[in-house]
Amino acid sequence: MRTLAFQMPDRGGGPTGPRIRVGRPSRRVRTLLMTMGVLAVLGMAFTMFAGFWTDWLWYRSVKYSSVFTTTLWTKIGLFFVFGLLMALAVGFNVWLAHRLRPPLSAMSMEQQSLDRYRMGIAPYKTWLLLGITALVGLIAGASASSQWRTWLMWVNGVPFHQKDPQFHLDVSFYAFDLPWYRFLLGFGFAAAILSLIAAALTHYLYGGLRITSPGARATAAATGHLSVLLGIFVALKAVAYWLDRYGLAVKSSDFKATGNWTGLRYVDANAYLPAKTILFCIAVICALLFFATLWRRTWQLPVIGFGLMVLSAILIGGLYPAIVQKFQVQPNEQAKEAPYVQKNLKATREAYGIDGAKVSDYSGTSKTKDKSTLRDDVDSTASIRILDPNIVSPTFQQLQQIRNYYAFPTNLDVDRYGKDGKDQDTVIGLRELNLDGIPKNNWINDHFRYTHGYGVVAAKGTAADANGQPVFTESDLPSTGDLGTYEQQVYYGEKTTTYSIVGGPQKEIDYSDDSGEKTTSYKGKSGVNLDNPINRAAYAVAFNEPQILYSGAIGEGSRILYNRTPKERVEAVAPWLTIDGDAYPAVVDHKIQWIVDAYTTTNGYPYASRTTLGDTTADSLTANNNSRAVVAQQNQVNYIRNSVKATVDAYTGEVKLYQWDTKDPVLKTWMKAFPGTVEPRTAISQSLMDHLRYPQDLFKVQRELLTRYHVTNPTTFLSGSEVWQVPDDPTNKSGNAVPPYYLSMKMPDQSSQAFSLTTTFTPNGRDNLSAFMTVDAEAGTPDYGKIRVLKLPTSTTVDGPKQVQSQFNSEQDIAESIKLLKGGDSDIEYGNLLTVPLDGGLLYVEPVYVRGGGLKYPLLRKVLVSYGDQTAFENTLDEALNKVFGAESTPTPPPDTGTTKPPTSGNPTVQQALNDAQKAFDAGQEALKKNDWTAYGQAQKDLADALKRAEDAQSKADRTSGGSKSSSSPSPSPSGSSGSG
Repeated sequence: MRTLAFQMPDRGGGPTGPRIRVGRPSRRVRTLLMTMGVLAVLGMAFTMFAGFWTDWLWYRSVKYSSVFTTTLWTKIGLFFVFGLLMALAVGFNVWLAHRLRPPLSAMSMEQQSLDRYRMGIAPYKTWLLLGITALVGLIAGASASSQWRTWLMWVNGVPFHQKDPQFHLDVSFYAFDLPWYRFLLGFGFAAAILSLIAAALTHYLYGGLRITSPGARATAAATGHLSVLLGIFVALKAVAYWLDRYGLAVKSSDFKATGNWTGLRYVDANAYLPAKTILFCIAVICALLFFATLWRRTWQLPVIGFGLMVLSAILIGGLYPAIVQKFQVQPNEQAKEAPYVQKNLKATREAYGIDGAKVSDYSGTSKTKDKSTLRDDVDSTASIRILDPNIVSPTFQQLQQIRNYYAFPTNLDVDRYGKDGKDQDTVIGLRELNLDGIPKNNWINDHFRYTHGYGVVAAKGTAADANGQPVFTESDLPSTGDLGTYEQQVYYGEKTTTYSIVGGPQKEIDYSDDSGEKTTSYKGKSGVNLDNPINRAAYAVAFNEPQILYSGAIGEGSRILYNRTPKERVEAVAPWLTIDGDAYPAVVDHKIQWIVDAYTTTNGYPYASRTTLGDTTADSLTANNNSRAVVAQQNQVNYIRNSVKATVDAYTGEVKLYQWDTKDPVLKTWMKAFPGTVEPRTAISQSLMDHLRYPQDLFKVQRELLTRYHVTNPTTFLSGSEVWQVPDDPTNKSGNAVPPYYLSMKMPDQSSQAFSLTTTFTPNGRDNLSAFMTVDAEAGTPDYGKIRVLKLPTSTTVDGPKQVQSQFNSEQDIAESIKLLKGGDSDIEYGNLLTVPLDGGLLYVEPVYVRGGGLKYPLLRKVLVSYGDQTAFENTLDEALNKVFGAESTPTPPPDTGTTKPPTSGNPTVQQALNDAQKAFDAGQEALKKNDWTAYGQAQKDLADALKRAEDAQSKADRTSGGSKSSSSPSPSPSGSSGSG
C-alpha cells in the first residue's frame, strides 16, 4: 500500500523539513471512529429490536398476540397518517411562502440585513425544508399514536341505546365520538398554528413581510396566504364553539351541593349554550372575512371581525353567564337548579350502577323483650367471622410458612368453600416464593433454583382454637385438608415480581420435608423458549443480564417466565381494562386460579358526576398496602362496570377473560376492537362461578357515591341535609376510611344468609350511625349485585363504629382486661369491627388479638360484642353473645324421624345397646323441653356410648359368622345423629 507523505517547512530555516508519515494513523482513526459509530447505531437498533421482539414473544406465549398486533398496527397507522398530514401541511406552506416571495431588487436595509441568512441557507434549503417537516411530522405522529384507544373506541363504538336529556344524542356520541372529534380539532389547531408560524417566517425571510421598512408591510401574495391560514384557524375555532355546546353535557364544575358536578346547570343551559351558538356564528363570519382577503388584499375587515369575536367571547361567553349566575340563579338557586339536579341524579345513579339500590328505613333499636330469642337469631342471621384476614397473615406465616423462602401476602383473602353440603367463610392465602428468605442470594438461586411457591393454606373464618390460633382446613407442606387434590406449585402470584428460568438442565427446588429437598423441572408451556440464540440475546439486552446469553444453566427446554403477578398479566393482555386492587386465589377444578376483577370505564357519560378512582378506593388497608390500590390511581371516570372476570392459572400462567356484564356497551366496543380475546359468560364453569364475588373497589366507588346519591329528591339533595360519609376505621389511628368487609349474613328482607360485602355510613361531620349498606356478593345467584341500604332515623341517634369502639375502650372492666392483656411487651390489635342488623338493632362484633410475650404473631384472645346498651368482652364469641343477651343459644333439636319404637336386632348384646340408645335419646329430648343443658349433655354422652357399644357388638358378631351381616343391622340412632348440641 502506498504511503502518503508531505513535506513541511523547516522551522529552523532549512528549505525543507523532515518527511513525516501520517497517512496510516489517520486512516486507522477514521476506521476506528466509523466502526464505533456503526456499532453504536447497531447497538441502539438491537436494543430497540430487543424490546419489540421480547414483547412479541411474550404476547405469543400467552396466546394474545392479536392484542399486540392490533395495538401495534393502530399506533403505526396513526403515527404515519397524522405525521404525514402534519409534515405535508407545514411543508406545503413553507414551499408556498417561498414560491410567493417577491423579487429582491431595490431591497430595503431590513432585507439587506437578512440577505446573509438567505445566502447561508440557500444551498441547503431543500434539506432544511425536509428536516423541518420531518421533525414536526415525527412529533405529531408520536402524539397521534398515543391516541390509539380513542381511535379504536371511535371506529368500533357500540350504541348505549340511551339518550342524554339535553341534546337527545346517544350516550355513545359523548363516550366514543366526541373524544375523537376533539383530538382531530386539536390536531387541526396545531397544524394551522405551525403552518402559520412557518409561513410567516418564510415570508419575512424572503421579503414578503416587512417590520421596519417603509411602505406596505406585506405583499399581496403574503397577505392572501396568511389570511387563508388565519381563516382556517378561525374556522376551526367555530367548530370548537359548536363542539363546546355538546361538551357542556360532560363538563365538570365544582358545585358545593354535589362535589364534582358533570352536566349542564341552569347557567349552562340558559347562558353558555346560547353564547356558544352565537360565538359559532360570529366565528364563521370572521373566517369568511379572512378568506375574502384573497380578493380584497386588505386585512382591515378580518382584523375588525377578529377583534369583535374576541370581545364577544369575553362579553357573551364570560360576562353574561356570570351575570345570570349572580342575579338569576343565586337568589333562587334551589328552584333554578332543581330540574338539572334531577338529571344529574338519574344519570349518576345509572352510570355507577346504583340506580337499583334499595333504601329501607331501619329503627336501629330492638323491640323484642325475649333476649333468648335474639340469641338464637344471631346464628341464623350471620356467620360472624372472627378471623380477620388483614391481621392474621403473620400467624399464617409463623405456623404455616414451613421454610423461610415462602411468604404470605400482607392481607389474606376471604372466600367460600363447601363442606358437608354447607358453604363456610374461609380465610385463604398462598404460600408464595420469598427470595429474601433463601439461604444464599445469587443469580442461579434467585432465578433457577428457587422459582415458585407451594400450596394453599386456609382456615375457618368463624372459629379459632383454644390457643387463639386459626382452625386450619388446609395446611402443612405439601398442603392437605378439605380442598382435595390440586396442582400446588405457585409459579405466578402477587409476590412473584422477578423472572425465573425453568425447564432446562438446572433442577428447581420444589419443596422440603423431613426427608430433604424435593426437586422438579417445570413441565408447563408458559413463558418464552430460550433455545433460540436470538431470543437469549434479546432477553439479555431487555433484562440487562448478559449471563442469559452465555450461561450453561440455560439449555434445551429452558423457558423464561416474567410478568408473573396476576394484575400485570391481565393488564398486559387487556390494556383497555382497569384492574381491581385485590386479586384473590381459589382452588378451581384441581388448579389454583387467581381471580381478577376488571372494569370498563369512561368519563364521557353525560350528566354523571365524576370521581377519582385512586381517592374513592383508598382506605385503611390500601394506605399500608400499595399492591391493593387501584392501578389507575388518578383516573377520573363517571361510568364504571365490572364487565370482565379474569383468571390467571398459578402454574401455567394462562390468562382467561370472561364477559361478565353482557349489556355493557363499552365492553362490546372493546370486544369488537379485539375480537376473540374475551370469552362469553357461558364459558364460566360452575366450579369457578362458586368462587366469583362482588369486587371491593367497585363497592367502594358505589358507597362513596351513595353518601350523596342515596337521595332522589333534588331539593333535599341541594340542601345537603342528608349527606353521609364513610367513617374512619376505628380499629387503628390511620385516619383512613373503614374498609368494606365480606360476611355471610341475612338482611331483614332476606330469608337466608348470603355472602355479602358490607359497610357503614355516618352523618357528615358526626360519629353516630346513619346507614348500613350491603351488596349481595355471591355470583350466580339472582340477587347478585343487589344493593340494600338500611337508613336509620335522624330523630334519634344510634352509635356508629367510632362510638362503639370508644364504648369498648371506656368501660372499666374491659379497660382493665385490656391492660392485663398488654402486660409485659404485648401489643393489642383490634380486628375488623363487624356490624350485623338484628331485629331492628345493630350487633357489633370485634375480635381482639394479642401479639407479644415472646410471640411474633397475633393470637385471638378476646371477642368484643355490643348490642343496644349491653357490652361484653369474653374469651369466645359464644361467651360474649351469651353475656350480651343473657341467654345461651338453643341447640337445634335433632329431626324427628317419626320412629316410636327402638330398632330391633337378633343379637341380644346389640339389642340392649340399641335400647340404651333410645333411652338416652328420649332423655335428651326431655332435657331440651326443660332447658336443662347439663342433663342434655349427659344424655348425648350416653347416646354416643350406647351407639359405640352397638357398633362393636355387631362387628364382633359379623367376624364370628364369617363376615355375614345380621338380618337386622343397628341403626345409627332414632335421630340420625350422635347428638352434638
